[in-house]
Amino acid sequence: MVKLNKIYTRTGDDGTTALVTGPRRLKHDLRVDAYGTIDETNSAIGIARLHTAEMPELDAMLMRIQNDLFDLGADLAAPETGEVLSYEPLRVIEAQVDRIEKEIDQLNAELDPLKSFILPGGTPAAAYLHLARTTSRRAERIMVELSRFDGEEVGEPALKYVNRLSDFLFVAARHANDGGKADILWVPGKNR
Repeated sequence: MVKLNKIYTRTGDDGTTALVTGPRRLKHDLRVDAYGTIDETNSAIGIARLHTAEMPELDAMLMRIQNDLFDLGADLAAPETGEVLSYEPLRVIEAQVDRIEKEIDQLNAELDPLKSFILPGGTPAAAYLHLARTTSRRAERIMVELSRFDGEEVGEPALKYVNRLSDFLFVAARHANDGGKADILWVPGKNR
């Protein structure tokens, strides 16, 4: 468990931060950017949840995802180095990917097929879920870029999870838009 007695330490005043495994990285390091963007995604979901209280099933799914995102942040903050550690780092696992896929399928089964792309918006919940979706896509891009560098391992389940997350948030936004009935469809060239 995490124990936080003191919120500021002054150790980051030089522009660095510590990974869970100990080494310090610059605050603009790609790994720090990855888990920071996961944190942004989690915050956007938190805002969306202000509007999902009357959708208890969806709200429960979002709460599970928020917890998973802390797991993902911990996973990214403890890169695999091949060194023996005195503890087992927290990793995203396939069961989390499987669960989010089932929840995507569950929500999507209730929606009519799309006939066009959707403009982000509609209900407040849907709008914030679309914001979370685009933030999660940015996190995914950063994680994929990070994984391409030698010595910067990113677990396959973590990459799968973040890829499914944006799909989940898309379907969740449609669900929050009165089951897709309040979706705002893109009309190509409408304003020419």
